[in-house]
Amino acid sequence: MADNILEMRHITKTFPGVTALQDVSLAVRRGEIHAICGENGAGKSTLMKVLSGVHPTGSYDGEIVFDGAPVHFRGIRDSEARGIVIIHQELALVPHLSIAENIFLGNERRGPGGLIDWNRTNADAAELLASVGLHENPVTPIIQLGVGKQQLVEIAKALSKKVRLLILDEPTAALNDIDSAHLLDLIRRLRDDGVTCIMISHKLSEITAIADSTTVIRDGRTVETLDMTSGEATQERIIRGMVGRDLSSFYPDRVSSPGEEVLRVEDWSVRHPTQDRLVVDGVNLTVRAGEVVGIAGLMGAGRTELAMSVFGRSYGRAVSGRLFVRGREVRARTVAEAIANGIAYATEDRKRYGLNLIDDLRRNVSAAALNKLARLGWVNGNEEIKVAEDGRRDMNIKAPSVMAVVGKLSGGNQQKVVLSKWLFTDPDVLILDEPTRGIDVGAKFEIYTIVNRLVADGKAVVLISSELPELLGMCDRIYTLAAGRITGEMPVAEATQENLMELMTKDRELVR
Repeated sequence: MADNILEMRHITKTFPGVTALQDVSLAVRRGEIHAICGENGAGKSTLMKVLSGVHPTGSYDGEIVFDGAPVHFRGIRDSEARGIVIIHQELALVPHLSIAENIFLGNERRGPGGLIDWNRTNADAAELLASVGLHENPVTPIIQLGVGKQQLVEIAKALSKKVRLLILDEPTAALNDIDSAHLLDLIRRLRDDGVTCIMISHKLSEITAIADSTTVIRDGRTVETLDMTSGEATQERIIRGMVGRDLSSFYPDRVSSPGEEVLRVEDWSVRHPTQDRLVVDGVNLTVRAGEVVGIAGLMGAGRTELAMSVFGRSYGRAVSGRLFVRGREVRARTVAEAIANGIAYATEDRKRYGLNLIDDLRRNVSAAALNKLARLGWVNGNEEIKVAEDGRRDMNIKAPSVMAVVGKLSGGNQQKVVLSKWLFTDPDVLILDEPTRGIDVGAKFEIYTIVNRLVADGKAVVLISSELPELLGMCDRIYTLAAGRITGEMPVAEATQENLMELMTKDRELVR
């Protein structure tokens, strides 16, 4: 019998009107990296919340056995006391506290009289930071760190709690390739040091590279657990288990036939909103009708800053340059002006900027173009429902009705709501910033199909992505960006991951 550190036996978890988990069983061997795969809404995060005590004993059926003994967790403190620590996709750090304060928050290093011993706190934090390969001063505020470094702080925080089983929920979803590789190397080192890891991820290439075992969950049920050292544990088999069908290709076929120029950006420069430096420096690019143009760049290259500044100058200051839509120079000084001139932007952070999570699908779809539904200042409610129903049907949004709260939908369906909202504005050019971040392979394929449908209808699409295979699979041309400058442009037929990465790292030190 395998030496299992964890067994979850016949777990069933229901919410009002919904069965999230149905008789799910999971066994994790001691000292392994165990991946959990499934589509959005399959029940992966719910299962981990059961394990970590977010859903306490008594709120579910089934049994959890940890280190050979049944356990009953009433909350996260109980599971952490046994050495089980979960790091959520949305990092739980306090931005204005220091690294050391975040690491020991709720687990403070106290001296005589109960007061915090700051020397010990910072010294212990420095030791933990060194163990995860992060060379930062422990007194540095979290807000000054990029997301990759924040992820390492979370792992250091877990190590401070004497972690034995570390759960990572989409740990590389917001990271670039370099930060992702560093984090995966750290997870391997933790495994070698005796820490068992459970990793939820949609990035199948990472799973096949790092996991010892993979459990596939579909519709709240266990499909199978694969030994990743066997020849049968392929990405295609994992996908088949996740979606219940074969995907003949990761990217749907499309015949490219670009037409007239739709968007032209000339000599576009943007300064940081609070610092005296350029974040976008003299950028020139064009996009034609029926064309998908990619923008590749490492984190901090200026991709999102470029997109947001073009979209009504919603980022930066001292924006300069010229903007043309269908050959006509336009002034898009506000978001409203950008929309009126046929520009739409789907943000990379749909939960914070793209959606109103506490409102329903109907209101979210209509939000960007209410003027189309209003007369004398009053919105026609029946027309609003019809527009939302059309969007739900056309985008295949899985929701019980257009009155469903968007925050309760899966990530893939939320992204489809974002696309529905912007398509309702009838844009000429649609800028998609990380449109498939944090969604599963089946939902990605649906998003790609929607993009292909848009360009077939004559729309122009700008696709920003941290995943080079996605750009190579979806785009007609790709621009590379480094330190705010365009460093290259090439048709996708000539592009490879290697030559794109070379251009993405070119002259990065010239602009600061």
